[in-house]
Amino acid sequence: MSTLKKPDLSDPKLRAKLSKGMGHNYYGEPAWPNDLLYIFPVVILGTIACVVGLAVLDPAFLGDKANPFATPLEILPEWYLYPVFQILRVVPNKLLGIALQTLIPLGLMLIPFIENVNKFNNPFRRPIAMGFFLFGTALTIYLGIGACLPIDKSLTLGLF
Repeated sequence: MSTLKKPDLSDPKLRAKLSKGMGHNYYGEPAWPNDLLYIFPVVILGTIACVVGLAVLDPAFLGDKANPFATPLEILPEWYLYPVFQILRVVPNKLLGIALQTLIPLGLMLIPFIENVNKFNNPFRRPIAMGFFLFGTALTIYLGIGACLPIDKSLTLGLF
């Protein structure tokens, strides 16, 4: 349960502000009409203006017509699927590749249980969880960069 700060209505300065219609931020601003009537419409219209502006300034054009009989040499998924695509590409046994891909969500589900007895929230005071995080981030970036390269250079990233 959260602790709420209640106003001291016996304070003469607060009473003077409240009589002028000021000081309500001291204990919380009401949602009606301040947020719902004045702020939300501005945010919604601003978002719509940004989307329309992007659509006008940088329209998405249709590409070439699809040909089902000609497959491109290098088919790439969206950028956020590069690491798992790279796993499928470099592992010779596809069943093993699928098994390695299922380890990704299983590992993500295990993250809250790694070092959960540690009372510190600071990541630098949780070395095991921080180590797993940094290793996973480095591996994901490595696999993502490798997916953009040809298959013969994908594991070495063309460095050697």
